[in-house]
Amino acid sequence: MSKVSIEEQLASTFLKQTFLDGETLNIDDYKKLASAYVSIEQCVAVLSDYQADCSYIYNSDFGKIFGLPSGDLFIDSAFEDCIFDKLNSNDVVERHALELQFYQFLKNLPIEEYRKYSTFTRLRTSDPENLSYINHRTMYLKKSPNGSILLSLCLYAPSTDSQSRNGIDGKIVNIQTGETIASEKYKPYSETILSKRELEILTLVAKGNNSDQIADLLNISVYTVRRHRQNIIQKMKVANTTEALKTAFVMGLINA
Repeated sequence: MSKVSIEEQLASTFLKQTFLDGETLNIDDYKKLASAYVSIEQCVAVLSDYQADCSYIYNSDFGKIFGLPSGDLFIDSAFEDCIFDKLNSNDVVERHALELQFYQFLKNLPIEEYRKYSTFTRLRTSDPENLSYINHRTMYLKKSPNGSILLSLCLYAPSTDSQSRNGIDGKIVNIQTGETIASEKYKPYSETILSKRELEILTLVAKGNNSDQIADLLNISVYTVRRHRQNIIQKMKVANTTEALKTAFVMGLINA
């Protein structure tokens, strides 16, 4: 799966949320919070405003690893591609998939609970000749009464763990208790992206079945199978079924 396809899915999830009319943010308070994190942790902080589709980047000397200029930045996007482009593309895909699962998990929690949780990952830079490891966290700072996420804070800091291994060691943690949330508790929420029938059809596609074979197995018309396949592509914001399969594998919706 390409980084672009899952980035498009992530953008669609957050930017097409239903934002309440007249909902306002005291953004300056949150900007001060992000700036304080950088001052204390000497990290890079990205405060993303999904309602306005923009971000505020607060930068320490560590930002040089991403080629960021000194000083604070404003970008006209809720997603920090200027940082993502300096990271290993496979790690970025896994990070995005974890954030989609995190979003689905928090959406099902009471509104007073969501700030107790954060994602934790370890990411690699993209240049294998000058490989560095980055600790990354995502927290949601403001949630609307209807469940929409208004603000998120992402933190990038140097990792002391330089052991070479595959994957991002991604997890969701209750930052009040230190408990790591078992993937079984949040991965099922990812399945709400697709209907039960769509997931069934995508699983059969993964096993090598074409539309005619799937129609026979499920005792439905080929037209219905093709309509479901088109719906899967649209819901997952990808170009074709192959991209949908790759996305589903990363998100754990289907097994390899």
